[in-house]
Amino acid sequence: MLRNLHIKNFALIDEVDVDFGEGLNILTGETGAGKSILVDSISLALGGRVQRDFSRSGSGPSLLELVFEVSDGDTLAALGEHDIEPEEGVVLISRKIQDGRSQCRINGETRTAQEVREIAGCLLDIHGQSEHQKLLRSDCQLDLIDAYGKEEIAEAKEQVAADYKLWHGLKKALGGEELSEEERNRRASFLEFEIGEIDEAELAEGEDEEVERRYRKLANARKIAESVEFVHESTGYDSADSAGEVIGRALKKLETVSEFDETLSEYYASLSEIDSLLNDFNRGLSDYASDLSYEAESFEETEQRLNTINRLKAKYGRSVAQILQSRDEKMLELKSLQDYEASRARMKREFEAAQQRLEASSTALSDARKRCAAAFSKEALKQFRELNFARADFGIEFKENAAFSANGRDLVDFVIATNPGEEQRPLRNVVSGGELSRLMLGIRTMFADTDATDTIIFDEVDSGISGRTAQMVAEKMARVAGHHQVLCITHLPQIAAMADTHYGISKSLSDSSAITNIEALSYEESVAELARLIGGAEITENTLASAREMKEMCEKMKIAKTSAMSYN
Repeated sequence: MLRNLHIKNFALIDEVDVDFGEGLNILTGETGAGKSILVDSISLALGGRVQRDFSRSGSGPSLLELVFEVSDGDTLAALGEHDIEPEEGVVLISRKIQDGRSQCRINGETRTAQEVREIAGCLLDIHGQSEHQKLLRSDCQLDLIDAYGKEEIAEAKEQVAADYKLWHGLKKALGGEELSEEERNRRASFLEFEIGEIDEAELAEGEDEEVERRYRKLANARKIAESVEFVHESTGYDSADSAGEVIGRALKKLETVSEFDETLSEYYASLSEIDSLLNDFNRGLSDYASDLSYEAESFEETEQRLNTINRLKAKYGRSVAQILQSRDEKMLELKSLQDYEASRARMKREFEAAQQRLEASSTALSDARKRCAAAFSKEALKQFRELNFARADFGIEFKENAAFSANGRDLVDFVIATNPGEEQRPLRNVVSGGELSRLMLGIRTMFADTDATDTIIFDEVDSGISGRTAQMVAEKMARVAGHHQVLCITHLPQIAAMADTHYGISKSLSDSSAITNIEALSYEESVAELARLIGGAEITENTLASAREMKEMCEKMKIAKTSAMSYN
């Protein structure tokens, strides 16, 4: 869940630090106080587009930081797919914005804005007017049905995706340009030449490395021989100043005095061992020198072999293994050309069979979706009626797309009639923005028990409602908050009274600037804020009493629902 929001030099905010709690977090404030800045700051921190300069004039760059506490296994697994490892259960997302440019970080590691947007989907959902509009799109409506019936639909979706991949691959292969007989013969002749060139070399895997080693040795044989001869003479016994002869004389000298001192005796033994090792070394080097010869013919053969291998590498691969693999691939292509007509006929049969399987799996997926859509419609209508669509009628219409896709062939439309006797029509042709917000809240409630997203932000969910409808929205939001952390910006007292934690957003003015502040309210401060929402600028004892009563009623309702959930 979102534990902390830190904002510095952003729009009207100088610097604020807000800790959020579990359950329902409500934010209220007077019009113009800067309530929308909160959602703007969170959206930007999570990779939103920087469309204008939000930095406060003369105050340096904007800094936005979000601290998430993560413990849910599914969320941890989703973060792991993006190589995000929470540090002590915490994920810190920050964004620094200056002069229209920004830098995003997650746990101190720089990430692109696109990566942050993808990762944000694992942690938080923001439901504002733009999100509500997605409910009007057919693809999003289909996603909702799939999510609702995932246990029944998931396997069918996987089968369609697998069948589509095979079908699409065969279609692409068949759709390629057909080769004429002359083109096939020309290509086959070229492949035969390339295969023959590789076969003629009679390559062995790993041979290139061995030939390169032998070539280096032969290319430097004269230098090696001269060096070995010098070292053999320097360490031998053939000249007065050679190492072996010098050590021999030293041994004789030391031997004459070693019997007089135990320490000298030990030094004599050590020098004797050195003499023995040097003698072995010298004999071994002598054997190496006797085997070393510079044969011009052997060098030329090795050089020619290396040139052959390098020429084939330049054409077919960076190693002998890759050259041989290329040869095998060319053999397969040659065989395919030699069997071209039969191969295409076989491919067409495979394509037709794949299309039949795709049609069958797409139909099975559509049938599963229709079964789930019936249950979805029934549950959604129940939720909508609890949100004051008392006489609404809701359904889901299916159409078949002419084209196949990895997601099947279904096109869906959520249809609704808000009054008795009206014909059901698509949502986009019927509902207003405020009604759409309520419909989205109702659908969100349907997923409250199963949705893995920890934090949900509702912005403008109270647009165009009041009275009993507002109370219904508040109760519905409280239910969602029973399973998730919820942040809601509202101007309605019915919703604000349901808060588990209430935050006040205010604006202070000076001669040179206006600054927005956000702070958690105490119980009495929350009552006073509710009274302001109820009665406007003038707060009387009656409005305070009404605010207190409203808050107490909400507290009792939450306690009752919590007890009922515990009992069940």
